[in-house]
Amino acid sequence: MEHLVLTLIARDEPGLVERIALCISNHGGNWLESRMARMAGQFAGIVRIAAPLSSHADLVAALRELEGQGIRVHVAEAGGEPVGARQVIRLELVGNDRPGIVRDITRLLSSHGVNLERLNTEVIPAPMSGELLFQAQALLAVPQSLSLEQLQTHLEGLADELMVELKLHAES
Repeated sequence: MEHLVLTLIARDEPGLVERIALCISNHGGNWLESRMARMAGQFAGIVRIAAPLSSHADLVAALRELEGQGIRVHVAEAGGEPVGARQVIRLELVGNDRPGIVRDITRLLSSHGVNLERLNTEVIPAPMSGELLFQAQALLAVPQSLSLEQLQTHLEGLADELMVELKLHAES
């Protein structure tokens, strides 16, 4: 079994995931893991599946036929895992919403060789004032050569500029 990664987006409606799962199953595929969410009336996701190499062409063709039902699917072969020892760090951020927070944080992370493995963000009203707060939770793969303390120092300087609170936690 070879792994494929699917990204998909469609107008949200009941039965959407079932149609995709049925297509995968009908072609000998096995749904392994996914991240999916409804956002602004659209349903989007990323799915990792395993399927026999001999069925890839038919499976990909069938997935592309879902376009006729309004489901856009992009298929990619699974890539390799990052090379080199990495430590897993969880980042939590909260602050007043403003443009550029994600851009500035990810620029700093990438400049230090940190890989963003998972990112969840949302904008919510603050409990008392109703002002918009930006919240982010991320899972980072940090090179062993960069200590948690060094990363914290770099991020704290940027957090002060952005006026956000930022916490780092080593994953066990």
